[in-house]
Amino acid sequence: MRPGPRSLLLPTPLSLSLRALVLLCLAPRCQAVQAENVTVLEGGTAQISCRLQNYDGSIVVIQNPRRQTLFFNGTRALKDDRFQMVLFTPRLVRITLTNVSVSDEGGYFCQLYTDDTHHQVATLSVSVPPDTPTVEVRQEAVEGGEVELTCLSPRSKPPATLRWIRDRREMPGVVSQQENGKTVSVSSTIRLSVERKDNGAAVSCEASHPALGGQKRVRHYRLDVHFAPTVRIIPPPGILREGDSLSLTCSITGNPLPRDVQWTRINDTLPERAEISGPTLQVSRLSQSHNGTYLCQAQNNYGRAADHYTLLVYENVSVTTMVLPTSHHATSHPITLLITPSYAPDPRDPGAVIETHSAVPYAVIGGVLALLVFTIICVLIITIWCSVRQKGSYRTQEPILNWY
Repeated sequence: MRPGPRSLLLPTPLSLSLRALVLLCLAPRCQAVQAENVTVLEGGTAQISCRLQNYDGSIVVIQNPRRQTLFFNGTRALKDDRFQMVLFTPRLVRITLTNVSVSDEGGYFCQLYTDDTHHQVATLSVSVPPDTPTVEVRQEAVEGGEVELTCLSPRSKPPATLRWIRDRREMPGVVSQQENGKTVSVSSTIRLSVERKDNGAAVSCEASHPALGGQKRVRHYRLDVHFAPTVRIIPPPGILREGDSLSLTCSITGNPLPRDVQWTRINDTLPERAEISGPTLQVSRLSQSHNGTYLCQAQNNYGRAADHYTLLVYENVSVTTMVLPTSHHATSHPITLLITPSYAPDPRDPGAVIETHSAVPYAVIGGVLALLVFTIICVLIITIWCSVRQKGSYRTQEPILNWY
């Protein structure tokens, strides 16, 4: 006997073909299945829905992009626990897919089986946002040269957009893309001229993507510029005299920073009492035998630098006290004079600093000396005047004696 118009010869579930949308019209009513497209982030959960119209109880089959049957009516047909049937009603059939990956992309089919079979595809799209990009350096940056920096976002879908930022300004880079299956690897390369002042300067690579909702993944990078060292000796303040202590510090810059600092004395050996602690040289109880030029040297892979300091040790200052004679109306006051060595500090000596303040005010010494000179001049004038007057009186009396 020939089957009736609404009878259905059902194949086994594994032999069913994949369909996403089925529109089956039978007189006088029309059954329809509508499948909705879905976009989800990788790792998220997708909801695949099949909307039914005029459903009369026919068999509903849902299949994946590889044309494997997931559900036969409400019964699981494929052993994949990530798929779950969450709703089966005469109007709506819905399944969920957890931990979505790009391999799950494609068309999912909702299908009604009657005398005729029709379908539409519900497309599942998976968006892959980029991770924080990485910055790679092809070669080390050296003062006076160039450095090449590459910002890499190894995996995104659709491709991420990369931007270089320095001092809040964008720097154009050379962008390249490479497909890795369904994802894309994106890189952006820039070249910068560098000097030692650029060492430690910050640059940033920003990755933007529609799935990030306006946010950005940023990788910060600080330039590492290598350069030769510079050396400067910090001298001690004031004049150094016998018995004082000397402390010299060698200030060093460089990248990489030199680890070894060498102290020497030109044309001589270091004093026996010299102690070296890193960049500092110390000599206790100075004497004039310690005079000389001291040299600090440092080097790294990019050069050598040195600085020198000339030490000049002076004799100790002797102090003498003298009492100046005064009139009987005044009281005698002792005056302390500072007697310095017969030589003056060498102005070419970088370690010698002339003191601007003495133990005895120079105005007092000058006044005393001026008073002494004035007194001597007055005595000379009086002596000469008395001598001239006595001689004139003798000549006046000589004619009177002859007259008698």
